[in-house]
Amino acid sequence: MGILQLWAGAGPAGNNVTVLIPQGASLSRAATELEKAGAIRSARQFVLLSKILGSSDPIKAGEYRVLAKLSESDVLKMLQGGKTLQRFVRVPEGTPSILVYETLMKAPELGGPIKPPIEGTVLPDSYAYNRGDTRQGVLDQMQKAMVQYLAGAWQRRKPGIAVTTPRDALILASIVEKETGKPEERRMVAAVYANRLKLGMPLQADPTIIYPITKGKPLGRRILKSEVQAKNAYNTYAMTGLPAGPIANPGRASIDAVLDPAQSNALYFVADGSGGHVFADTLEQHNANVAKWRAYRAAHGI
Repeated sequence: MGILQLWAGAGPAGNNVTVLIPQGASLSRAATELEKAGAIRSARQFVLLSKILGSSDPIKAGEYRVLAKLSESDVLKMLQGGKTLQRFVRVPEGTPSILVYETLMKAPELGGPIKPPIEGTVLPDSYAYNRGDTRQGVLDQMQKAMVQYLAGAWQRRKPGIAVTTPRDALILASIVEKETGKPEERRMVAAVYANRLKLGMPLQADPTIIYPITKGKPLGRRILKSEVQAKNAYNTYAMTGLPAGPIANPGRASIDAVLDPAQSNALYFVADGSGGHVFADTLEQHNANVAKWRAYRAAHGI
């Protein structure tokens, strides 16, 4: 095999391999790790060809994923470019902070302690990190993203909305997030709660009953009558206005819905049996919709 084929031809790795290059490692040390992983044929040969045919740019430490058959020339370029293996931690929309904490604690190759973040301070999304990064560093990214998005969304808010501060928007958005899983319903749900706030009606949002009990985790059973009647800083059946704080970490769409709700006079909504809801302007209409929902539940054994 000629020298150019050794350098630019297919590499020896039969499968993708992961290689960790320590901080401060020389090219020789990196080559040793690459050879151990089967990413190159010979550490000594790799160093020699790198000096003859490669650039003199320094290599960068980190965890690398070397694809099967990647040429030794491209391996060097990857190390010099710092194209390290990206890992991701995902926070779905509506995740409560206790589950954000548990997710970060379980994420592989993250280090260091964290405290559960304050509810509503994390923007749901997928966040990239590298091996050896800290949990606090990733959490800082999540919280910075929320600060930036909320600030921008607040500047774009429509006039006449029911909330008067970014924090109140965040609180209401967390309720909207937990009340519907259908993207097309968010602005209507936001409109219902906005209308209730303006009229001084209790929001009567079931997720606000659950939050003090589970900190946002699934309840796993039906809500008890005593829990509906419980007086605390979150139960919107036993109080008017917004709860004391967010009940989850709302996503961008729910924040946007609260800051630009649908034009509607609706004050009520109930499940329609399809995973969505049916909305009503009056209590009479709502009671009829509730009766239909109860009949549906009975017919389907729910």
